[in-house]
Amino acid sequence: MAPEDDYTAQPFVPARGGLEALRKAAAECRGCPLHRNATQTVFGAGKATARVMLVGEQPGDQEDRQGKPFVGPAGKLLDRALAEAGMDPADTYVTNAVKHFKFTQAEPRKRRIHKAPTLREMTACGPWLAAELALVEPELIVVLGATAGKALLGSSFRVTEVRGTVLEREIHGRPERLVPTVHPSAVLRAEDREGAYRGLVSDLKTAAQALS
Repeated sequence: MAPEDDYTAQPFVPARGGLEALRKAAAECRGCPLHRNATQTVFGAGKATARVMLVGEQPGDQEDRQGKPFVGPAGKLLDRALAEAGMDPADTYVTNAVKHFKFTQAEPRKRRIHKAPTLREMTACGPWLAAELALVEPELIVVLGATAGKALLGSSFRVTEVRGTVLEREIHGRPERLVPTVHPSAVLRAEDREGAYRGLVSDLKTAAQALS
């Protein structure tokens, strides 16, 4: 049976080493079928000593091509919102619940359309996120959107019910504080983009206050 049929990244996660060792190992991950069509693994990036970890859903088209998280339009918007909320993007660690880009494509050379990962795919990728949390040991996790929330807090998570609040939960065996908010890509898709952006900044200000 192929390793991806087991739907777990656990056999690929190194027992020791820092973030760089994790990143190198993740590049070879075959823990679920998503690796087949993606260009590359997109692992987390940022300071190992970051006080804040931001967790999104999965890499997008630009992230898949460049191999770095949050480098596309949503990432640029997130950086602007963080700065406006009083947090330096350079002092954060950013990652995704799923490390490979999942997409649909009508035909070759057509635009690749983002497709939400399944709970099974999120669970398969969970060991990478657990390893990142164990190494970074953030004081606060900012949960970006419903998929990240479900990956961290379970399938009953609803971002609209808890956004902008400080939650205390046990995540992968560690007590964590979390502030959920919308994913920046949802702001880009919103009809009232300015209102959606202000809501994101407001939630991030709550996160900044929780750190002070």
